Amino acid sequence: MAILRNAVLFLLLFLAAAVPVLAAPPELLVEAPPSFEPEARRLRELDPERLASAARLVGLEEPGPPIRVILAPEGSEPARIAPPWVSGYAWSERGIVVLLPQRVPTYPDSSLEDLLGHEVAHVLVARAAGNRPMPRWFHEGVAMIAGLTWGLDDRTRLTYSLVMDEEIPLAGLNDLFAGGRGAAHRAYAISGAFVRDLLDRHGQESVGRILDGVAAGLPFEGAFRRATGVTLAAAESSFWRRQSFWYRWVPLLTSSVTLWLGITLLALYAIKRRRARDAALRRIWDEEEERLRLAREAADGGETVH
Repeated sequence: MAILRNAVLFLLLFLAAAVPVLAAPPELLVEAPPSFEPEARRLRELDPERLASAARLVGLEEPGPPIRVILAPEGSEPARIAPPWVSGYAWSERGIVVLLPQRVPTYPDSSLEDLLGHEVAHVLVARAAGNRPMPRWFHEGVAMIAGLTWGLDDRTRLTYSLVMDEEIPLAGLNDLFAGGRGAAHRAYAISGAFVRDLLDRHGQESVGRILDGVAAGLPFEGAFRRATGVTLAAAESSFWRRQSFWYRWVPLLTSSVTLWLGITLLALYAIKRRRARDAALRRIWDEEEERLRLAREAADGGETVH
């Protein structure tokens, strides 16, 4: 009987471990002036699953207290403290998200809903890490994936960076984030690509495991190694090495600029072939005219005068 009871207990524990943890979406308290009430209504009606998936990604079963979402107009103090190209930001430790609807859409978000998901993800990342410090590139990369904002535009930016510039160490991305619009966009693209690669290679739970290690007091690199089994340096080296020829060059080769360049080269080649053919025809015609001229001269010289 004891053996059977232990077997049943083991089976129940196994099944419980196999069932994915269901995360509750965070509660949002959306505040907006009357002019932004339509936008505020859209955000209040956002599908809760979008935010629940972000909580699952960072490993939170309980998302914590409500998140305050402020929609701020241009000219307000929350707008003035942000660079002109920034459309939203989060005070993660305080559970506050500020959105600037008049600046949307701007990269890396394509809609107000995407922007909300991105900034709420920042709050959830901080909560999952126990509000302990982390590299900004990891914070931004996870927020891009959790907010569903990593996509084709980011791949294009990453490809351009790989083709036109040297590889950028992850540790150097913080300086890019602090730079202008173009530099920050490159930093976003690389951060999102690395986190996407991390999830592909080490599973969807890897981000949550890293954040759990940080929350337990491990330094970020130690938490990364415990969660993935590899050092951050090795993962970074592998990431850059696996940016293959196809990832680097195919998007460039299939771009519209390359297409028109190819069409132009084909046109020039066709013109060259046409000119060569015309020159050959002219030579044949010249030779034929010369032959006819010689034949006429020979015929004139052989005439008999009576």
